[in-house]
Amino acid sequence: MINKGQLLLVEDKKALMARLGRKELRIELQTALDTIPDSLAGFALTLEDGGRTLVYGYDSNADRTGITRLITAVGNAGLVLQDVQTAQSSLEEIFVGLVKQGEAA
Repeated sequence: MINKGQLLLVEDKKALMARLGRKELRIELQTALDTIPDSLAGFALTLEDGGRTLVYGYDSNADRTGITRLITAVGNAGLVLQDVQTAQSSLEEIFVGLVKQGEAA
């Protein structure tokens, strides 16, 4: 990757996506939450969409992503799922992040 004539990175796209990409699990709830339940505190979740969506970032290359434990914990907390989605950083998002880091340095 090159930015303003400066070489930022030379790496295979697949390796770059695996190393710098971010995957997230988005859990849409049937009922909005004001706060994340204490029983889910160990998962580093964020709450979005007015409390209707729990967002969990994870490493898809890890032996254990924590997704199974999270889904079980969500059910044990009495929360009802509406929908579940996964998302991955695009190559463009990774590039923009690298450029911003380069400008900050």
